[in-house]
Amino acid sequence: MTPPRPLRIALVAREPGHPLLAGALRLLERDGHLTAGPDEPADVVLLKARDARSLRRAEAYGRAGTPVLNSAAVTARCQDRDWMERTARAAGLPFAPTLGGGVLAALGWPGPVVVKSRYSRKDDLVARADTPAQWHALARAWPDEPVLLQRPVAGDGWDRKVWVVGGQVFAEQRRSELEPGGPERRPWAPDPQERRIALAAGTAFGLQVYGVDLLPGPDGPVAVDVNAFPGVRLQPGAPEALAALVLRTAGR
Repeated sequence: MTPPRPLRIALVAREPGHPLLAGALRLLERDGHLTAGPDEPADVVLLKARDARSLRRAEAYGRAGTPVLNSAAVTARCQDRDWMERTARAAGLPFAPTLGGGVLAALGWPGPVVVKSRYSRKDDLVARADTPAQWHALARAWPDEPVLLQRPVAGDGWDRKVWVVGGQVFAEQRRSELEPGGPERRPWAPDPQERRIALAAGTAFGLQVYGVDLLPGPDGPVAVDVNAFPGVRLQPGAPEALAALVLRTAGR
């Protein structure tokens, strides 16, 4: 019996050497699979970038019939935080409510609020404005930024980071970017309800590799963000989970 030919895996990534990608590729190459060169034919594509050029490349692979993890269309939609909330709520997922939005300089301070860029990207705006002075400082710094406003969710200063790679759950707590000081990360395991929310998000958003940020709300955990192909680092077993997902996606 002739052995199956090696898979060709293409990377469309802003940071090809990211530990999750590099670790998964080492495992796949160890078993004889190959990394495809730029724009070469591939059997599976790993999309870990959100810029327009990368999305166009991934979309071209998809049109040619190559499976893309995650698809270019879903990756693009997940940058829109308004779409994110509407999609989560339509699926019955608890999500931090949005109070409104618009161009920041044209809005008035509605009281203590979390201000987020409507479109998620590197170095976007995520900040609290608990006073009028803080609000006006943000408006001066980001006058033309389209934003969404969320009522702050009471928490303990730690974000619950849950990552799902092909159905396998990884997690830790990280000091909230809205909180000063403290250690950067600490071990944490989600409870059954938090796991259910994280796994259900994959179905709701059409994602296979993704992250969900949770906070402990007054009525239970609340999601505040969903990220396509996030930066999963220092999570034992995550590269193995990604390598296994690539093989399953290719029918191996």
